[in-house]
Amino acid sequence: MKLQKPKGTQDILPGQSERWQYVEAVARETFASYNYAEIRTPLFEHYEVFARSVGDTTDIVTKEMYDFYDKGDRHITLRPEGTAAVVRSYVENKLFAPEVPKPVKVYYMGAMFRYERPQAGRLREFHQLGVECFGSSNPATDVETMAMAYQLFNKLGIKDVVLHLNTLGTPGSRAKYRQALIDYLTPLKDQLSKDSQRRLEENPLRVLDSKEKEDKVAVANAPSILDYLDEESQAHFDAVREMLEALKIPYVIDTNMVRGLDYYNHTIFEFITKVNDSELTICAGGRYDGLVAQMGGPETPGFGFGLGQERLLMILEAQGLKLPIEPALDLYVAVLGDVVNAAALEIVQAVRLQGFKVERDVLGRKLKSQFKSADQFAAKTILTLGESELEAGQVTVKNNQTRAEVTVSLEALKTNFAAILEELF
Repeated sequence: MKLQKPKGTQDILPGQSERWQYVEAVARETFASYNYAEIRTPLFEHYEVFARSVGDTTDIVTKEMYDFYDKGDRHITLRPEGTAAVVRSYVENKLFAPEVPKPVKVYYMGAMFRYERPQAGRLREFHQLGVECFGSSNPATDVETMAMAYQLFNKLGIKDVVLHLNTLGTPGSRAKYRQALIDYLTPLKDQLSKDSQRRLEENPLRVLDSKEKEDKVAVANAPSILDYLDEESQAHFDAVREMLEALKIPYVIDTNMVRGLDYYNHTIFEFITKVNDSELTICAGGRYDGLVAQMGGPETPGFGFGLGQERLLMILEAQGLKLPIEPALDLYVAVLGDVVNAAALEIVQAVRLQGFKVERDVLGRKLKSQFKSADQFAAKTILTLGESELEAGQVTVKNNQTRAEVTVSLEALKTNFAAILEELF
């Protein structure tokens, strides 16, 4: 049997991993400026964590979760999304305690798992960046969090990003709207897709964001959630809109957007961008004020979002955005013979300890092959170390592009490589 990676997974190779690291570094820097700290939760959780939070009628739980019984007969699930695991950790570690500063703001990044048909930007093992804020019901928190995502996209240079906004209101508003939707869709049931016929019984709001043609036709004249908002829901939504306008963040109201998870209330949102004339969601989230209590903690408001790294990187590439990644070596040391093997090691280590990126030949190749390697590594400078250089205590360092060169002592190389670079560039 030929060993291959499982379907729906990928190897992130050198040359690609630098792009991932760059995006993660920009995200960390952005989130930190909003006073978010990193949280790391297990890759697998008890099945109940997701069945209870995500909702046992959602596609994630009914169709997509990787779940199994371990050797202790515990029902275990590979995490399909980040929020429920973070909420479980928040409750278990009593981060709601009075001595913990509020609001509690955390971000995460890591692998998630869903058994679904692999497609562009969506794999069975995928990677997500996400943030969660606990303890604030202030609409300013909704707007600040959306502004943080918007800032991240601006920093990365992503173009044509539009915020799609909706509200699900309070549980009371949502319940009234849910009934109105059932009343509207029930006579149209036979026209709906098989999935939406099932959703009509279990989670009718999900019919609204179906991508199937027949469902889109059926919901074209569906009632709007905005007509069912109570006073509290309307006030919260109005405040969010006013603050977005104050921050000059453009948005459109999209009443067919409902989000796929059961735990949302009030503000929900997606950031959407265009790639080759098609619209792609790059980030989605919203408010979930009942989830902490649902998971066994005290009543605690929450707000957050998640974004897929694969899709984000795919959009960066599709939009032709060049990331400022510097793969070049500062110095390549060509080594002539075993006699200078130890000396070459000392030199590269000394220059590395000064903070530079250095490589040397360890394969005993001919000089021509070593110089070819230096070019493949995009080395800025190159030096050749042989017996004569070692005896003289001096080497010639060359600018690998202009061929300008400078002869320096081995001691200078080991103690002040920065000065040598400055002279050559």
